[in-house]
Amino acid sequence: MKIISDPRKLQTEIENFRKSGLKIGFVPTMGALHRGHITLVENSVRENDVTVVSIFVNPTQFNNADDLKKYPRDLNKDAELLSNAGCNLVFAPEPADIYSDNELNERFSFDFEGLDKVMEGKFRPGHFNGVVQIVSKLFTLVEPHKAYFGEKDFQQLAIIHLMVRKMGFSVEIVDCKIVREESGLALSSRNERLTAEQKVQAARISAILFESVKLAKTKTPEELHLWVLLQLEKAPGLKAEYFEIANSVTLQTLKSWDEPAVGCVAVFCGDVRLIDNVRYN
Repeated sequence: MKIISDPRKLQTEIENFRKSGLKIGFVPTMGALHRGHITLVENSVRENDVTVVSIFVNPTQFNNADDLKKYPRDLNKDAELLSNAGCNLVFAPEPADIYSDNELNERFSFDFEGLDKVMEGKFRPGHFNGVVQIVSKLFTLVEPHKAYFGEKDFQQLAIIHLMVRKMGFSVEIVDCKIVREESGLALSSRNERLTAEQKVQAARISAILFESVKLAKTKTPEELHLWVLLQLEKAPGLKAEYFEIANSVTLQTLKSWDEPAVGCVAVFCGDVRLIDNVRYN
């Protein structure tokens, strides 16, 4: 397995793959890899001839400078996990390898068609501009046939699908199911910052969401929305930032169960912000 930081060397490798007629799978990450990431990599390894993984903590998608500073980084550990999973090439650049000074200091412009105005976009303005900025750059560099994303970041995934359509990338986006700890807690690199006690508290997030799926048969979307927020309010150690029951395509607030429905939540456990979601139909 090769580890490359120079975009020009990456493009040389990609050109060689393509000249050889190899099918390229791609998994973009910010490192601090866990079993969820490795599942994406394993899916790519099964479905493609070569698998490329990027490890890049993207500064343009962080609203909070402290959050960016605290984000866990361990390239050696990540590389070992990726090698064992069958990854062929790791692209691990620095910000200066990817962005000009202007790109770092100016918000990337993109028409989200309203997908950025709700949930994560509402509480993290500019976040998805940074996501589209980096993923579009990586797609241009890697030119993958397939790219793999986890459904835990449900809104991000919807935006990636939109970006591919609007920018005309010839890549198949593969949606991969949420991977969870035994407790039900959705796997996240941020879980590393939770204490043992907080992990127990954070497991209530998924438990409440799973219970809400059962209750959807007897409650309206509005009633269920209030019920989930009340349960989170009562849960020790948790503070909900938002919970929304939305149309899973448009991400707009759901009016009835006749629409495709997803419940998305952001919760603080201590100072660690966690997200999760469930589908209702």
